[in-house]
Amino acid sequence: MYRYDEFDHVVVTERVEQFRNQVTRRLKGELSTDEFRPLRLMNGLYAQLHAYMLRVAIPYGTLSSRQVRMLAHIARKYDKGYGHFTTRQNIQYNWPKLLDVPDILADLASVEMHAIQTSGNCIRNVTSDQYAGVSADEIVDSRVYAEILRQWSTFHPEFTFLPRKFKIAVTAAADDRAAVRFHDIGVIVHKNDKGEIGFEVMAGGGMGRTPAVAPTLNKFVPEADLLSYCEAILRVYNMLGRRDNMFKARIKILVMATGVENFTKLVEDEFAQICDTALKLPDDEIARIRAYFAPPAYEGLAANSKAFDAQMLKDKAFATWVEINVAAHKQAGYAIATASLKPIGGVPGDCTAEQMDVIADLTDQYSLGEVRVTHEQNLVFPYVRKSDLFALWQGLVRLGLDNPNLDMITDIIACPGLDYCGLATARSIPVAQRLGERFQDLKRQRDIGELRLNISGCINACGHHHAGNIGILGVDKQNQEFYQVTLGGHDGADASIGEIVGPSFASDRIIDAVETIVDVYIAQRQGKERFIDTYRRVGVKPFKEKLYAAH
Repeated sequence: MYRYDEFDHVVVTERVEQFRNQVTRRLKGELSTDEFRPLRLMNGLYAQLHAYMLRVAIPYGTLSSRQVRMLAHIARKYDKGYGHFTTRQNIQYNWPKLLDVPDILADLASVEMHAIQTSGNCIRNVTSDQYAGVSADEIVDSRVYAEILRQWSTFHPEFTFLPRKFKIAVTAAADDRAAVRFHDIGVIVHKNDKGEIGFEVMAGGGMGRTPAVAPTLNKFVPEADLLSYCEAILRVYNMLGRRDNMFKARIKILVMATGVENFTKLVEDEFAQICDTALKLPDDEIARIRAYFAPPAYEGLAANSKAFDAQMLKDKAFATWVEINVAAHKQAGYAIATASLKPIGGVPGDCTAEQMDVIADLTDQYSLGEVRVTHEQNLVFPYVRKSDLFALWQGLVRLGLDNPNLDMITDIIACPGLDYCGLATARSIPVAQRLGERFQDLKRQRDIGELRLNISGCINACGHHHAGNIGILGVDKQNQEFYQVTLGGHDGADASIGEIVGPSFASDRIIDAVETIVDVYIAQRQGKERFIDTYRRVGVKPFKEKLYAAH
């Protein structure tokens, strides 16, 4: 995995001391609330409903065991004993004291982590496929290009104060696990007929008030031109993006207003002017970054493991977990294992300090010292020998993170909602907990099959409800919590935005409403058809009729 170079060390260390001075001035009253606001946002510090919240960057979701232990230490020493993993492969601390934040940042810097550009109108944490480097269906390790984009975008002088926040995602797999089409810039790695690497680049995707699936601007940007093309997009956005209305400032609004064809021409014209400059990405720089992501020293293992096969036959619960939460690895004898941060009755994405410490131990024992954060708010062990899967699973059982529910109805994405966030209009967490309890029966979950359910506590859509097969949006009606339902969202290669079914449901009716939706799906599906496929075939009508039959 990537290690800081001398520039990273200097930049992060200097930033910590700068912010320490700013915090001291704020506590002395030398900086007003308004003066301090842009300074704290540059360091990932938000003023939330009850306390400050610190958002820590985890570039492309990759963590070493050493870093996980530091995250546990911070949760234990400076917070209330836990952290919250988010849909941007970050971690958030919900209760830090302002006085302690510089010390937290210093502790993070000691393990090559920071909170830079996790907030504000800048290029945020670059995300990627959680299976990058180990998946059998990828072309190359997409984290190489995510890291190149991270280095290019960090403190980029032209893009420090964009019209609005900006998000980039990269994937190199046929199965889009990074939701690239819902990003301001989405990048998909391809190879042409000559075997040359290039990128399909799309722009203008996003969620929030005006959800959009990003259109493709260029189907094959040569490898050397990746930064030039992304810079061209950002220059056009920086010049023409709206700054008079924050709700219309995202690049998706500019693409819609300009039209895809005209926007593409603007980008291509800008690209033509800069593509032959120093922004050309040299082969030796690509090779330098790629070396950080060289495959680990795999053991020469047989494709099959007798010990693994024996445990699969012996322990039904383990076999079920493997079937649902374990994916194929490109290296013989290894597997990719997902730990669910969605225990029944728990808070999606939350992880205690004690759990993090044990996860770090399990990472060292069974995953070559590395673990990944997913945008679905789970954790992935990318380098597990098949013969070690049973021991890893036993460790997860003891932690309560063994729920075999990957991509099922209880694998819920949820934002913190009104329990924490000052922008939220309704709570997300209690709804997620109640849904988890309602559908906890594993036999029923397996019968339902693949079904993604996402919950947002407000229109900003941090819970990605627009992309959920079933999406739930919390809304306020005369100081009461109601929940709007959308159906048919999907964040894969054939991405789609969920369609609003009808009037919202009161808090005491939303769980039953979801159950009704599931019942309609079961009645309408053909064979082993997934929910999204059934919905696309039959449309919203049968769901709507059943949901509002008595009203």
